[in-house]
Order: sequence, then C-alpha cells, then structure tokens
Amino acid sequence: MENQTHVLEFVLLGLSDDTELQPLLFGLFLSMYLIVIFGNLLIILAIISDSHLHTPMYFFLSNLSLTDICFTSTTIPTMLLNIHTNSKLITYENCLSQVYFFILFGQLDISLLTVMAYDRFVAICDSLHYMVIMNPRLCGLLLLASWLLSVFFSLLHSLMVLQLSFCTELVIPHFFCEVNQVVRLACSDTFLNDLVLYVDAGLMGVIPLTAILFSYSKIASSILRISTTEGKYKAFSTCGSHLSVVTLFYGTGLAVYLSSSATQTSRANAITSVMYTVVTPMLNPFIYSLRNKDIKQALNQLVDSIPASSPSYAIQEHKAERGRKGC
Repeated sequence: MENQTHVLEFVLLGLSDDTELQPLLFGLFLSMYLIVIFGNLLIILAIISDSHLHTPMYFFLSNLSLTDICFTSTTIPTMLLNIHTNSKLITYENCLSQVYFFILFGQLDISLLTVMAYDRFVAICDSLHYMVIMNPRLCGLLLLASWLLSVFFSLLHSLMVLQLSFCTELVIPHFFCEVNQVVRLACSDTFLNDLVLYVDAGLMGVIPLTAILFSYSKIASSILRISTTEGKYKAFSTCGSHLSVVTLFYGTGLAVYLSSSATQTSRANAITSVMYTVVTPMLNPFIYSLRNKDIKQALNQLVDSIPASSPSYAIQEHKAERGRKGC
C-alpha cells in the first residue's frame, strides 16, 4: 500500500451488490427523491403565498424545507447516476464536495430544528411577548448564525480531509462520501480529524439536542398548567409537528450512530443512514401538512388558485364576462 499524492477516484459500493436489485433501488430512490423535492416545495410555496403564515415559526419552517431539499440533493442524484450508468466511481473532487455540502446542510438542519424549538418555547411559555421577542431582526440573526456555524464546521472538515494522504485501496462501503468513511481510508495520521469529529459531535449534536429537550420540558410543564382541555390541545398542536420531526430526525440519526458504534458493519450502517438522509426529509412535509391546520388551509388555497392561473381557465372567464355584458 503506497501513499498517493493525488487521488483520482473513490469507489462507492452503494447499498447492494446484487445487480437484479439495482433497477428496484433506482425506482425506489427516484420516487423518494421526487417526493422530497415536490413535498418541500409545496410547503415553501404555501408559506410564501399565504400572508397569514408570514410568522417566525413558518419562516424557519420554509428554511427547513429548503435545507431538506439541498440535504437530499447532495447524495441521491449521485447515487441514481451511479446506478443508471452501472458505475461505482466518484472523483476525488466530487467526493470532497459531497463531504462539504452534506455536512453543511446536515448541520443547518440541526441548527434550524434547535431554533424552531426555541421559537415554540417562547410561543408557549411567553406568549404575550412572543412577537416582541421573535422580531424579524432576531429571526434573521438566528438564521445567519445557523448558516455561519454550518459553513464553518463543513469547511473545517473539508480542509482537514484535504490534508490527508490516501492509500491505493479507496473503497467506501456507502452510497455517498461520508466523512467518517473517507477518513478511515487515509494512510496518514487522522488524530486531528477524529478530534474535530468528536468536538463537532458535541457542539453541533449534543448541545442542540440538550437545548431542544430543555425547551420541550419547559413547554410540557407550561401546557400542564393550562386549566382547559381545549387550551392544552391548542398549545400542543402548535409544537406537535415540530416535536414529531425532531423525534424522527434525532431518533434515526442516533440509531445509525449507536448501531455503527456497536457493530462495525459499514454496509448495514449505510442502509440505516437512508432513514435520516432520505426518509426524514421525505416525511417532513406530510407531518407538517397533516398535523398543522394552517398549512392545510394554505395548501388548499394554493391548489385552488392553480386553475385560476391556467390559460384555459382565463379564456373561459373572459368568454363568461363577455356573455354577461351581452357582447
């Protein structure tokens, strides 16, 4: 095994080596990817089109939907292309770019979920001062801070990987270039890379999760103090969707992390990684649209407004108007 000064390509083994399963995997992941794109785009369009949803909660939700689209787009198109071309190769540059953008949008997802938990905490526990506290300036600053932290850590990881030298065996048992898998292939010392990974896991993993759990413990205690059942249901419905998304995202992420720590089967880790990389972004629009009445109404209005903007509908309206005028 000799070190290489310039790595040309990595080999992504994907989810399965069975050639008969490749068409099935292609169709399945293409369908899931399209659901992610169109589902989250509908949430964004519904929030933009409805002025009643121009609030801090839905401002962060629209950014979360956009992040989910970008997060999924860093991995699935490459996987679909490899299956379609029957190739498992990815260039060094594309692999490094995938590491950067996957960490960027993954960290941004975590940051936005934490910010949304704080937003729900203020809305339930200090509802009288909600609009004063969650003013547009603070919302902008929270979003900017989320982006800056995500860019910093993704750039740090990418630069750390860039300093590594690799061996001639460059096989990654995954369907995308995960930073842990890439670091394991290095022939040079990876102590600093591992240290940065642990620090990042603490700062951008444990601390946000602790903040979310603290926020919802306060929210739960506030809801229990509400005397009426209707009031409790209304208060819980304002944060039920977000709590479901947080549980799904962190639950699948921790399951992948704990399973990879307990068993060193990388292929099994790759399969379970599908849960938080694809399934969670796909289910988010359904969770928010099914559990949130405001989103339901906005989506219904958006769907109802589509025929009004079509050319055939406009021609029919014009003819009807001329008929009413006796033309």
